[in-house]
Amino acid sequence: MERNGDCLVEDKSHPDIQVDGQGQGPVLTSNFVLDHVGEVVLTLNSNGLSWNLIESINKEQGGSSCLGIKLGPKSETAIKFSDVYAVEFIVWGLVQEPIHANARGCLLGHGSEMYRFTVHGVQRSMTQPSLWAPSIYTFGHKDMDTCQVWVDRITASLNMETGRPKSLLVFVHPKSGKGNGFRTWEAVAPIFSRAKVKTKVIVTQRAGHAFDLMFSLTNRELNTYDGVVAVGGDGFFNEILNGLLSSRFKAPYPPAPADFVPSVENDDCVMVRDANETVAGLSDSRKDNSPLLPRFRLNESRSTKFRSADGCGDTDQDPEFSLPNKWFRFGIIPAGSTDAIVICTTGTRDPITSALHIVLGKRVCLDIAQVVRWKTTSKSTPEDEPCVRYAASFAGYGFYGDVIKESEKYRWMGPKRYDYAGTMVFLRHRSYEAEIAYLEVNSEKTSSASEKGLQSGRKRALWGLPKKAERAACRINCDVCDKKSGCTPPSFRLSQLQNSDELRWVRSKGRFLSIGAAVISCRNERAPDGLVADAHLADGFLHLLLIKECPHAFYLWHLTQLARKGGNPLNFDFVEQHKTPAFTFTSIGKESVWNLDGELFQAHQLSAQVFRGLISLFASGPEV
Repeated sequence: MERNGDCLVEDKSHPDIQVDGQGQGPVLTSNFVLDHVGEVVLTLNSNGLSWNLIESINKEQGGSSCLGIKLGPKSETAIKFSDVYAVEFIVWGLVQEPIHANARGCLLGHGSEMYRFTVHGVQRSMTQPSLWAPSIYTFGHKDMDTCQVWVDRITASLNMETGRPKSLLVFVHPKSGKGNGFRTWEAVAPIFSRAKVKTKVIVTQRAGHAFDLMFSLTNRELNTYDGVVAVGGDGFFNEILNGLLSSRFKAPYPPAPADFVPSVENDDCVMVRDANETVAGLSDSRKDNSPLLPRFRLNESRSTKFRSADGCGDTDQDPEFSLPNKWFRFGIIPAGSTDAIVICTTGTRDPITSALHIVLGKRVCLDIAQVVRWKTTSKSTPEDEPCVRYAASFAGYGFYGDVIKESEKYRWMGPKRYDYAGTMVFLRHRSYEAEIAYLEVNSEKTSSASEKGLQSGRKRALWGLPKKAERAACRINCDVCDKKSGCTPPSFRLSQLQNSDELRWVRSKGRFLSIGAAVISCRNERAPDGLVADAHLADGFLHLLLIKECPHAFYLWHLTQLARKGGNPLNFDFVEQHKTPAFTFTSIGKESVWNLDGELFQAHQLSAQVFRGLISLFASGPEV
């Protein structure tokens, strides 16, 4: 059988199946009526589906016309299996012909009843490539067996796609953002149903509910899921993340200078929650008795219930759940007030796009910051138990913490409370005295072009706007994040590198309007380029931002640049940016509170470090 110069041999078991004469595998072809398009030749190969309108083929063989009007050629249309998430046999029904007269026989919008099957895939926006939408192709045929053969073949091809989830644990925050959490889940749930992904849905009833459930899950139960999905905002995701990591991830405390007050053996695998401790519900003022802020104790016997990335500890009778984990992923369906993590990992703040990333099994690794509080207030004693938290996007003090604290008074305002609280905090213009020590990495390998641009910019006069630094932003298939395949253990085994010539402690002491540590760029609708435009998802670094005390007008200029796309918020003399794997903080005098992924965390003294690619997300990175 000859077609377009290629030799195709008919398969006698079915008249629609041919085998490529070049030995490249089976090819399935049939004539179908494509809903709202017309009669097409549909072809299945190893990569996906493609179809040609019949009149396009006639055109190639000499052209076609309707009422004496020559018809224009149609280009081939195709969809890859990597972009198909479901196929459904929908039995007998109506298939619509095109309403324009450019299909075979000059059809004028007629409909025909026949057997049908539908292919569900992904369509990317032409103007916003990161924005995805479901695409639906319905094919009709008079023969039911032909439709069934195609459904079976497409299903078999989809089953060969690796990494797609089969079972997910879903937490829904019903009051997240504008209170649309449950409605958001109802909007995306059909996508999971069509993709045949089993979902166990839990609508949280109180603050800390998701944390408690994640913490109490056994490894055996967790291993029955391919991932956990948060329908809510960054704070809700932080709750779920901490619930999983606090019970399973054991790692040394962050490194610290020799004169840092806490004295901890960093060789110990720690952070095991005390089994005898009771956790109270979250109070209205969000104090530290919150289940989101559990206290952790040094487990001197090194309990064998948990296991660390460094291999410290073994499982008992419960199956192992190691971290990093190559198959278990987190998903986020955005329904919050900011949704910075979703914007940074998918490129858009759209629930449908996020749902499609999840069912297609996309994967991107994400750095996680470990924050250890040593003192809650200045009156705390050195014997106080350390409290461990994890953050996926940002840890901030001063202005950032004050905004979160102030916004808690106006939760009834919804997302607008952040704008109002930000204005109130800005007008107060409070600064705080503190000391920061951070690990400086002297290796040239860690110096980016943007860092050099910022350093040179700080030497310029304040009123002479510096030249914009080159920004190597994180994108899909990022070279920086993909230097090591898959998720890796911490990029720095800090306890082993403290005496390295490449690392040294640098101190900064004074009055600060704000201190921030960005794990990722933290792009959001209020800061379109993020706090740090060139921060990456999985490079193993924190971007430490120190905003020193300055006149009110200068700080307003900084915030204005932050809110403007293409702005230069870091190119000021009172702004310092340092790329570091770890830092320590000590408040001098009256302390403020910290903001960890949008949640309050009161701390007078803390230390922090970053773990490279500790978790995986159902995402692929922004496409533009």
